[in-house]
Amino acid sequence: MRIVTTLKSIRWKITRAGLRQVVKRAARRVLINHAFEDANGHSYRWLHSDIETFMASVEADVSALRPQATLDALPSFGTQLMVEFATYTISAGRVLRNLGVPAKVTRQLVSDLGWDIYRRLLGLTSAPVRMMTRDPGRRIRWTIRMLLWFPFGAHGAPGYAVETSRDGDDILTHFTHCPPQTLARRLSEQEGDPEILEVFRKSWCTYDWPGADLIADDGHRGHYRRTRTLSHGDSVCDMCWIARSAQQ
Repeated sequence: MRIVTTLKSIRWKITRAGLRQVVKRAARRVLINHAFEDANGHSYRWLHSDIETFMASVEADVSALRPQATLDALPSFGTQLMVEFATYTISAGRVLRNLGVPAKVTRQLVSDLGWDIYRRLLGLTSAPVRMMTRDPGRRIRWTIRMLLWFPFGAHGAPGYAVETSRDGDDILTHFTHCPPQTLARRLSEQEGDPEILEVFRKSWCTYDWPGADLIADDGHRGHYRRTRTLSHGDSVCDMCWIARSAQQ
């Protein structure tokens, strides 16, 4: 038992060191190129020292939030990893607002930060499938099935709860429980801060549309549809991953 605990501790040390570098590089790419405005309406841009200050504050906030993420209660490492990413999303939003960045700008910056990370990871994950087949439907179905194994393994609440089915060549994934969304909602309600959930909604809940097009990689948009979303207060994220976009 002690050996297992030690191995898990080592795994998390390595994982968190990697996450810090991934987030830091994304912050350098995104935040260094953004034009901020001070209280007097004057435009300015962040220096590398500002990025370092931002990351130090994010790391401190993530450490403070981590006990509330209750990672040990989650059923798989993949689920834990996604919740760990969610703590970075929440902390990045809180730190930016604490630095005086307006809420609307904060939402966009956190969304851009997250997309910079997500598209790279998704591109890497889907690359083998895209090399194996040129059919956009197969690319989407095979990649989604792989992602439903890791990191979005459907173990049921408190992990991911999802029902998967086919509609012709399209694949449907109806999520009824999403641990990162649950964390953001709980913290938002506990702290009386609706921006926590709004930052999450404007980032994580917007990536599937361009993500599906990235996976299909056929030069067309329109490979994803969703009409209900957990972060909106709905009971399900009714995702449809579309083999052929309406543009084809």
